[in-house]
Amino acid sequence: MRISEIFYSVQGEGILAGVPSVFVRTSGCNLRCSWCDTPYTSWKPEGEDLSIAEIVDQVRSFAAAKHVVITGGEPMIAAGIVELSEKLHDLGLHITFETAGTVFSPVVCDLMSISPKLANSTPEGVFHDRHEQLRIQPEILLRLTREYDYQLKFVVARESDLAEVQSIANTLKAPPEKIILMPEGTSSEVLTDRGPWIAELCKTHGYRFGPRLHVYLYGNRRGV
Repeated sequence: MRISEIFYSVQGEGILAGVPSVFVRTSGCNLRCSWCDTPYTSWKPEGEDLSIAEIVDQVRSFAAAKHVVITGGEPMIAAGIVELSEKLHDLGLHITFETAGTVFSPVVCDLMSISPKLANSTPEGVFHDRHEQLRIQPEILLRLTREYDYQLKFVVARESDLAEVQSIANTLKAPPEKIILMPEGTSSEVLTDRGPWIAELCKTHGYRFGPRLHVYLYGNRRGV
């Protein structure tokens, strides 16, 4: 399996923000978000090929960790991802999957963290049409939300993004407490600027606000 990085940090997003977790970041993605903050797993994927056993051994080396986050890129397209989830489950770890919700794999998972990509993610240029066609897959989203405990995380750049969030939530019949709005941005300054009006949207609609804690703590860099 091609792995971009494995590191121990605190979860920066979602309902488990602040929880110490081992992150296993697979390399490779079927989308090309314009604002992607991990281009080394999508636009220019890199990493090393590791066996399932080697990945598990690295995760086990962080003895204090009780949570593991499998992320990417898009981990659902990684060869061997189901077996990896099973082996990590055997260790007694809480497993979160970070996915865009465009592909289904029958992984073992305690929290399916789904981040459907809004229109604000669509790039210009050669990847525009492919990304636009793939970014929302209603049947996959419905299956994920029916078969797993889940959260829905949306990257919001402007107030008009809310209409698409509500449309997806209505399609999935997702209750407001499952929905998290996160400001788009890779610096604490941009997140702080967008945060207040996004928080007001959350107050109005009963959604959660996602502050992207890791950016505030460590900045936009790898291994955090």
